[in-house]
Amino acid sequence: MSVFPSRLMQSLARAVALSMALVLGSMASAHEIRPSVADVEVDEAELRMSIRLTLESFVAGINLEGLENTNFSPEAALYDQFRAMTPAALEAAVRADWPRIVQGFVIESGDTRVVPEIVGMTIPAPGNLELPRDSTLILRADLPEGDAPVQIGWDASYGELVLRQVGGGEEAYEGFLTGGDLSEPLPRAGVLTESAWAVFLRYVGAGFEHIIPLGLDHILFVLGLFFFATRFGPLFWQVTAFTLAHTITLALAANNIVSIPASVVEPLIAASIVYVGVENTFGWGNVRGRTALVFAFGLLHGLGFASVLGDYGIATERFAAALIGFNIGVEFGQLAVIAIAFALVGWFIRRDWYRRVIAIPASLVIAAIGAYWVVERTLL
Repeated sequence: MSVFPSRLMQSLARAVALSMALVLGSMASAHEIRPSVADVEVDEAELRMSIRLTLESFVAGINLEGLENTNFSPEAALYDQFRAMTPAALEAAVRADWPRIVQGFVIESGDTRVVPEIVGMTIPAPGNLELPRDSTLILRADLPEGDAPVQIGWDASYGELVLRQVGGGEEAYEGFLTGGDLSEPLPRAGVLTESAWAVFLRYVGAGFEHIIPLGLDHILFVLGLFFFATRFGPLFWQVTAFTLAHTITLALAANNIVSIPASVVEPLIAASIVYVGVENTFGWGNVRGRTALVFAFGLLHGLGFASVLGDYGIATERFAAALIGFNIGVEFGQLAVIAIAFALVGWFIRRDWYRRVIAIPASLVIAAIGAYWVVERTLL
C-alpha cells in the first residue's frame, strides 16, 4: 500500500476515534433518567394510580423519548432549577403546570378518554443534584358508566413507564411501555394476569434497554473489552463471562442474600472502568487473565443491576423468568455495543497503527470518564 492511502486511512481512523471520544465524553456528566413506575387500581367506577417519577423532567418540559440523561436536552438547565427547589415549591410548580402536563396522560375506557386529577404528592427534599429525585404522584379519575376495560399510557416524550396492576397477586399484569404505547386492556372486575413467557419476553427488552441506551457505565466497560481484543472469539467469551458473573450477583442481591450499598458499589464499578482503560493503554495481561478479571468485575456490576430489577418490580413467582430474560437482554445489548464498535473501527484492527491511533486514545478516554465517575460518586 502506498504512503498516501495509509495516511488517508489513519486520518479516517483518527476521525472515527475522535467522534467516539466526543460521544463518550458527553456521557460523563449525565443526569440519570429512570423509568417511571405506576401502580394502578381499577374498579367499576374509579381509577387510582400512584406513580414514582422524576417530577422535574415533566415541569421542565424535557422530551425523554430515547434519552438516558438530561444533558442532551436544551431544557437541562431548567431541570436543574426545579431539581434544587424545596418540596413545597416544586409541588406548587407541578400544580400550576398540571393542565399542560396532564394532556400527555392517556386513560381510555371504550371510546371515552378520562382526565385524572391530582390527589396528592410526596416530594423529598433536594439532595445531590447529580442524582434523580424520586417523587410520588397520586392520581384518580372517574370512569364512564359500563364495564369497558381501561387502557393506560402517556406521551412518548414522558419516557418509559412501568405499569403494574395491583390487587391480583403475583401474576397481575406488569407492562413496560415505551414510545407512547398503551397498556393491555385492564378489566374493571378482577385483574389481568400474564404468563411466565410474557414476563420473560418483557425482561429481554428491559435488559437490552438497560445497556442501550441506558447503561452508560456498562457500555464503557464493554468498549474497554473491545479495545483490548484483536479477535472476536476471546472477546465473545469475555462478554459471556461478564454476563454469567453479573447474573450470579444479580440473583443474590435481588433476593436480599447479598446487600451492598450503592454508595460502595457505584464507585467500584467506575473504578473497574478505569482499570480496564489503563490496562488497555499499558498492554498488561493476556486473554486468559483478562477473562478471569472480567468475571470478577462482572460480579461487581451485577450488584449495580440489582436496583434495575427493583425499578421494574419482579413478582416472586416469576423471578426466574424475569432474571433469565433480563440477562439475555443484557447479553444482546453488550453484543450490540461490540457490533457497533466493530462497524466503526473493526476494519482497522489488523493495521499496525490500530493500537496507537485508535485503541490507546479510546482507552484513555474510557479511563478518564471512569475516573471522573469515581470522584463524582464518592466526593460530589
